[in-house]
Amino acid sequence: MTNLPVRSKDQFLIFGAPAIEKAEIQEVIASMNAGWLGTGPKVAKFERDFAAYKDVKYAAALNSCTAALHLSILAAGIKPGDEVITTPLTFCATVNAIIHVAAVPVLADVDPRTMNIDPEQVKAKITPRTRAILPVHFAGRPCDMDELMDIAHRYNLKVIEDCAHAIETEYKGRKAGTIGDFGCFSFYVTKNVVTGEGGMVLTRHEEDISRIKVLGLHGMSKDAWKRFSDDGFKHYQVVECGFKYSMMDLQAAIGIHQLARVEQNWLRRREIWQRYNLAFAGLPVEIPPTAGGSSRHAYHLYTILVDDTKSGISRDSFIDAMTANNIGVGVHYRSIPEHPYYRQTFGWNPEDYPNAARIGGRTVSLPLSAKLTDKDVKDVIETVRTVLPE
Repeated sequence: MTNLPVRSKDQFLIFGAPAIEKAEIQEVIASMNAGWLGTGPKVAKFERDFAAYKDVKYAAALNSCTAALHLSILAAGIKPGDEVITTPLTFCATVNAIIHVAAVPVLADVDPRTMNIDPEQVKAKITPRTRAILPVHFAGRPCDMDELMDIAHRYNLKVIEDCAHAIETEYKGRKAGTIGDFGCFSFYVTKNVVTGEGGMVLTRHEEDISRIKVLGLHGMSKDAWKRFSDDGFKHYQVVECGFKYSMMDLQAAIGIHQLARVEQNWLRRREIWQRYNLAFAGLPVEIPPTAGGSSRHAYHLYTILVDDTKSGISRDSFIDAMTANNIGVGVHYRSIPEHPYYRQTFGWNPEDYPNAARIGGRTVSLPLSAKLTDKDVKDVIETVRTVLPE
């Protein structure tokens, strides 16, 4: 790792700050000097590199994971009124992508042991209108994909994996995002591979990736960006009413080098995770579940559950205390039914999803980034132990 500047304790430790090195900066400068800032050869390289990392043939880079989810749902053939089952413990983008195609999101509660969607709850929510399952590999821990794929095959459903937290995740030796029909990834600034904003879709079939690439660039015919290449102007045709979801070369310039260090950074985050587990084992909080068995955790979020009946402090008071001590934390997530829009639109109530509601009311994410120095990690541990004494 590159030597990082030592942060003094009176400086605020930003939650989720990415580890950016010289290679990314130089690649961005090269793009600026070349004048090719939009979708171009660096995006194509990032797609090839990511496909190689995941050992698949088909990948499409987009401007967000939200775009990846949206286009995957369309490519899966989901129509207005169709039902898509997903988890109530996720970021709003997961549910919004379903709504954007005029489909109906259906929530299945999570398993409290894993924080991932519970296959038994999924079975209970299937109706004649169900067309897909959209599981989220929460915090980087893989879902029970054997059970979910068995349900999908039994009912002829598509599976769209939300892998926003799960770039390095594996389930029984299979890479997350390659098990279902579609895999959707995020390269947002807090993610394990960063492009600032950005996303990627993996598909099993060439026709699906082709349609996603067309939909992601205004509905223009495949490889429309080549009209600006050195080979000369290429005419294009608009073959479908699409969206402006393309990734820029400026983003891919960062992602190429971030991806090259993905395993190195994963090892660092695992080290920090293990130090947290050891330090917090005796505290009155629940520490996050491991991947278990032959599966692999991406170590994206380190989430503890703060229960005031056990710890003597509420989750929000804990957050305030951490912030007052210059340690940035996050909340991942309040359950979807707790947000006013979804309650008003779908009539969802948190008490109908008790596991997600319980987790959402207690969860706190601690800093977990390859950028953290040993001193940063020590500061986080000491502050948690001060706020939550044994």
